[in-house]
Amino acid sequence: MNRDLYIDFAKGLATLSIIFIHTAFWSGQLYIPAEVRVFSLVFDVALFYALSGITSGSNIEKTFYRLLKLQITYMIFVTFLFFLDYFFKVFGLTFFSLEWLQSFYSTFGSKYDATNISIVPQWENLGNWYLHQYTNADTFPVVMGSFWYLRVYFILTVFGVLILRFFPRHINWVIGICIGLTLLFNIFPEIYPSGQVGYVAFYMTVFLVANKMRGETIPAKMIPVLYSIIALALIWMFWNYGNDIFYKINRNKFPPKIPYIIWTFFSLVTLFVFYNRLKITKESFVTHIGKNAIFFYFAQGISSSLIYFLVVPLKENMSWWALMILIYVINIILAFIISAGLKKVDNLGWKVLEFLRRKTAS
Repeated sequence: MNRDLYIDFAKGLATLSIIFIHTAFWSGQLYIPAEVRVFSLVFDVALFYALSGITSGSNIEKTFYRLLKLQITYMIFVTFLFFLDYFFKVFGLTFFSLEWLQSFYSTFGSKYDATNISIVPQWENLGNWYLHQYTNADTFPVVMGSFWYLRVYFILTVFGVLILRFFPRHINWVIGICIGLTLLFNIFPEIYPSGQVGYVAFYMTVFLVANKMRGETIPAKMIPVLYSIIALALIWMFWNYGNDIFYKINRNKFPPKIPYIIWTFFSLVTLFVFYNRLKITKESFVTHIGKNAIFFYFAQGISSSLIYFLVVPLKENMSWWALMILIYVINIILAFIISAGLKKVDNLGWKVLEFLRRKTAS
């Protein structure tokens, strides 16, 4: 079966959009206007859940094996990150001083001040990371700040494959239940549950609707109707919540509430409009990113942390839009380089695990 390059292309564009979002919402808070930061959310993480739905099937063994491989790759990455963070602190304390390290970390802002700088490794952090409790990595704060997606992805994929496997005739009912729960939580915000329930209720809807769209094409006559519905939904949102809701879209993302959900409609409909309509026949830089999306996702957390050290000295000497373009391009280049390095680290990690397996096999 030939690989669908449209999926890789869409993943690549979604990854580039995530890099832009993290360029705008992390170091970008220092110089990018709020309006631009909000518009960066037009193509957001919901696209990944939709693409996962399109590519998922009902084979439990295959899905669980894929998740196991992802978990091991994730554990290799966070182990590498842990020692990178630890050795940097040891280097700073050995050759410079505690004050120098505190000044270094102050670049990220007071919200991310490192409070436990020590030559003693904090093994509990590594254990928390393995179990998807994303305590901060002081040297690379954006990494753990963007990993909420991964935990939801694991939960969503497990429940998604179980639904596809055991309830194939009742998927519409499950979609209805998820929509109903999402509306219930938003109509009565006092009962909006903490944890992952709110995330899964909405993103499971996206996942299952995308799975229903697998192999389908939206009829051309429906395209203006869908975009008209989106326009009406946006008009209703501003009328109901007021114009200030525009600046609160990101606050309504964690967990997803009605304004953010409406905000995602445009990107999701656009994804499905071009699905099976836009034919991608050649490999490109974008499809390469899509094929290696997980390594770029890991890498952009590191690169989005590093660019702080360019933004701080340059923000007073350049116009915001020129600096934004420059930093975004640099962020992409850094993510590309770092992702290539992370693939090598991943290969090395798997080789070490295979060596240990052979040595411990009975």
